Amino acid sequence: MKKIFIVAEIAQAHDGSIGILHSLVEALGQTGVDAIKFQTHLADFESSPLEPFRVPFSYVDKTRFDYWKRMELTPDQWSELRTHCGMVGTEFMSSPFSCAAVGLLERLGVQRYKVGSGEITNTLLLDRIASTRKPVILSSGMSDLAELEAAYRFLQMREIDVSVLECTSTYPTPADEIRLRNIPWLRERFQCPVGLSDHSGTPWPSLGAVAMGAEVLEFHVTFDKRMFGPDASSSLTINETKKLVDGVRFLEKSLAAEPGKELSPTVARLKPIFEKTLCVTEPTKAGTPIRLEILDAKKPADQGIPASRYREVIGRRARLNLEAFQFITWEDLA
Repeated sequence: MKKIFIVAEIAQAHDGSIGILHSLVEALGQTGVDAIKFQTHLADFESSPLEPFRVPFSYVDKTRFDYWKRMELTPDQWSELRTHCGMVGTEFMSSPFSCAAVGLLERLGVQRYKVGSGEITNTLLLDRIASTRKPVILSSGMSDLAELEAAYRFLQMREIDVSVLECTSTYPTPADEIRLRNIPWLRERFQCPVGLSDHSGTPWPSLGAVAMGAEVLEFHVTFDKRMFGPDASSSLTINETKKLVDGVRFLEKSLAAEPGKELSPTVARLKPIFEKTLCVTEPTKAGTPIRLEILDAKKPADQGIPASRYREVIGRRARLNLEAFQFITWEDLA
């Protein structure tokens, strides 16, 4: 079984603090995730003061545009984060939200791109990403099937390796809106690696996605769900992330086992301890027929006649006197 690619997304959990960003990178490096993902926002290239979403929505930002300006990092800060990710053994990833952001990420040497679901119809951005020839992960939360198929075909025609993630853009996502059964459906439809981008704020959907065949998992992370930010309530804490990674690796091993019911050597050794041998439950004199009512079975299994063969014993006569709860052997029967 191919190792599942686990992506922890910091996104806006840093709230503009480079110190919090590096602290999150350091903490996530100890959880075992494969990649740490950021969002590369350059407000002048992707937004405007007219952007209406959640305005006003914070104590320090008058507009959403002001928020994106505050979330920006300098090229040097991005370079430091990329280096830090390498130091803790994780891949540096980011979602670009403008062609300019793609250029910045190319200068940093990213290995692959994640396209946020709000950018699925931004063919200009897809074209710029495709020009890098690097693998792309498509999220589907804000796209219908036709839009997702169009984006997939656009990249596929340019011979880009594409993965598709099932996603619901509700924050946090309730259980009845998480369509885990879409995972095998998407794989069948697109014939490519598929997975889940989760916004539930719990580890359960990702674990369920693994059982449904997901090869890529993505989820938001934060130090505390009470922190300010658009994704905080939909994120996992560092401790939850570690438990999720451990759970995924456990499931990988479980799913790798071939179907069948052969006994393992360990179980084969334990089997006689738990299986049982027939016995009589009351004193039985020699010559007395063995009745069903006086039969029972006790552990272990290697002391006489197996419990599975009780029908062969009924009606046979005791060859000698048997004590209560004495195991029965074939030699004890006439």
